[in-house]
Amino acid sequence: MKVKCPTCQQDVEWVAASEYRPFCSKKCQLIDLGEWADEDKVISTPVQDSALDSGIDPEDIEAMLSEQHSDFFKH
Repeated sequence: MKVKCPTCQQDVEWVAASEYRPFCSKKCQLIDLGEWADEDKVISTPVQDSALDSGIDPEDIEAMLSEQHSDFFKH
């Protein structure tokens, strides 16, 4: 399958051997990364504060974690 490079619109084979897919090259990949870093590209819908609120009290989380076996986080 062929896709267009998001940066330069060149055709790119969508296969495991395409190291930079969906980009055609490292250069195009870095250009895209720079655009995100400069905030030229953004996610169109802002995150709502309500989506960040899990409804769980941080103290409850700490209490649950303290009840775990000592080797729980060592995996």
